[in-house]
Amino acid sequence: MPNQHRDIQTVDSTNFSYVFEQNVSIPLGNGGVVRCNVYKPKTASSEVKFPVLVTYGPYGKDVPYKEFNPKSFAEVDPAHKTEHSAWETPTPQYWTDHGYIVLRADEIGIGQSPGVLNVKSAASIDAFCDVIEWTSEQPWSSGKVGLLGVSYYAATQWQVAARQPRGLAAIVPWEGFSDPYSESLRHGGILSNKFFAGWYARQVAPNQYGLPGRASRNWGPDTIEGDLSTEELEENRHKMAWEEQKYRDDKEMAPLNFNLEDVTVPLLSVANLGGICLHLRGNVLGYLWARSEFKYLRFIVGRHDLPFYYPEEVEVQRSFLDAWLKGDDREGWAEKGALPAVDLVLRKGNVEHNNPAEEKSFPRRKETEWPLARTQYTPIFLTADHGLQFDQPHYETTRKLSYRALGRGELPELIKFCSAPFEKETEITGHIVVHLIVSVSRDRWGSSPSDLDLFLSLRHIAPSGDEIVYTGSTGEAVPVTKGWLRTSLRKTNPQHPHHWPWLPHRDFNTTDVLPVIPNELYPVDVELWPTNVVVEAGGRLVLEVGSGDTAGAGFWGHDDPVDRPETVFRGGNHVHLGPNYVNYMTLPIIPPN
Repeated sequence: MPNQHRDIQTVDSTNFSYVFEQNVSIPLGNGGVVRCNVYKPKTASSEVKFPVLVTYGPYGKDVPYKEFNPKSFAEVDPAHKTEHSAWETPTPQYWTDHGYIVLRADEIGIGQSPGVLNVKSAASIDAFCDVIEWTSEQPWSSGKVGLLGVSYYAATQWQVAARQPRGLAAIVPWEGFSDPYSESLRHGGILSNKFFAGWYARQVAPNQYGLPGRASRNWGPDTIEGDLSTEELEENRHKMAWEEQKYRDDKEMAPLNFNLEDVTVPLLSVANLGGICLHLRGNVLGYLWARSEFKYLRFIVGRHDLPFYYPEEVEVQRSFLDAWLKGDDREGWAEKGALPAVDLVLRKGNVEHNNPAEEKSFPRRKETEWPLARTQYTPIFLTADHGLQFDQPHYETTRKLSYRALGRGELPELIKFCSAPFEKETEITGHIVVHLIVSVSRDRWGSSPSDLDLFLSLRHIAPSGDEIVYTGSTGEAVPVTKGWLRTSLRKTNPQHPHHWPWLPHRDFNTTDVLPVIPNELYPVDVELWPTNVVVEAGGRLVLEVGSGDTAGAGFWGHDDPVDRPETVFRGGNHVHLGPNYVNYMTLPIIPPN
């Protein structure tokens, strides 16, 4: 770094009910350091040791929650509104009161940690491993480290746990992702550009090490070693062109791959059914493929920021961590078979969206596995008259339903298929696959398209005719679930151990790209993200098939002109139906007990 390293830390044991140590330096295996804050019970010593909860991330260990997101902070449970509360991390006041040490580290290149800012990188996970192992060896540590955090602080838990660092005793990844490619960067191969642009500019870049003016903006203290120049800041930012990372084996994506089977630590994975663009699939598949002997999957609903701090959810967190970090197993987490592995929330009825009080009225049910063993995978067929029906339609001739992509024209931007009213209450819980026969065609006087992006949404219509919407990650109204697929990346790998009829596996490698020729028909299987919904008698389902984002996309838009140029995508998109062209959606229907 251009400025000389200064090892300065402060200790405050008088103004809080805990000891607050700021800017503790942790040495890294590459010769660098990261800095952390340590919040300890006042009795912590080499004789009185405590387990440690560690977070490591890009949002600035010293940036107060109330400044980082004032609106969210105003709605957080009062017990977690403190001076040292930080976005998406455990509250030191609460956890030190309950016999834990909290260690909050700045990622390399963030806050007070010198180095090159390179979020989501393999090098960042290397440092995370060092932080965990260092923590477990400190005189005030019991030797047992737990991980607890939301979103980014959950996603990195899967990656670091797969490295199996010394001292790691349990993880609670709360609404994150476990597949950086399919769940974060590219949905079905399509770049999720809007989120990345806004997230980096708003939540990461303002925290860069050496950035001037942080203190004057109430954005934590200025850098200990002093400010860096504009040129130095630029030099210390890794410049990853996300839109250029099209495939999993691309140069900058390949190092992010890891094997979920290498996760063996006890885990409680928490998936939000409303997080249909980021905070859902990875927690389900992380639970599914991790090799941990003791693993649990809990579903929740609501915004991604508030439930983490609900008193009842904090108690679940503490109960699980107490079992593995303290040996205080009040519920049976560490006793094989004592607790059902899955805690499901049933989205039954219309409580409106972004209504935390009413969302808590959704019933819960315990299950022993995921997917549920009694699931009846049932096809519901798309029809030429825009219907969905459980009986397979019969055609004497072929039909084609058309919509447009990336441009003005006479065709609509999407087509809808609506079911008849359900005759009885029907629970749908699990993984959905939509099988379509699709093609592209050129616009008149236009160039020929060479690819087709599919955007699917499943919607729920009440008997009254009103749509029932659910709460998305930031409080937006979202449908039941969504799915995406770039048709040139339609190739599946049936030989992969994670490939199932209810969950097609795609490698998304450079060698998997297949041609899309105008007016040629292609069968595709589109994965919709896992879900739960109870359709009441008289209710209906609507499947939307479109060429771009529809309602409920929120921050997760897919409209990058480099990734989706008109020269490649503009034209007519078509779904073909007929005697040999069967289109259907496989629903995971759960029979009543």
